[in-house]
Amino acid sequence: MASNEATKKADPARAAARGPAAPTTARSAPAPRPPAKRVGPLEFLGQVRDEGRKVTWPSRKETTVTTIMVFVMVVVASIFFTVVDQFLRWAVGLLLGIAG
Repeated sequence: MASNEATKKADPARAAARGPAAPTTARSAPAPRPPAKRVGPLEFLGQVRDEGRKVTWPSRKETTVTTIMVFVMVVVASIFFTVVDQFLRWAVGLLLGIAG
């Protein structure tokens, strides 16, 4: 018979066979974070601008190629799902005897 961990702890015969329980150690609380420094709106916008300069922006060519690839994949996926849908419609019609 399978038993869960609570049953094992409550069964004195099993507890004696396993030996003494391992001592449990209390978990220490995580170190408290220092309060965040508050900044004004102008300083915040300056920080946003600095972070924007660090971003590696794609070139016009990379953006164009990626956009074209997205459109190609949408067309391929729509054709695939249309073919699968038509096949499944035909197969279900055949199974139900309503194929024409």
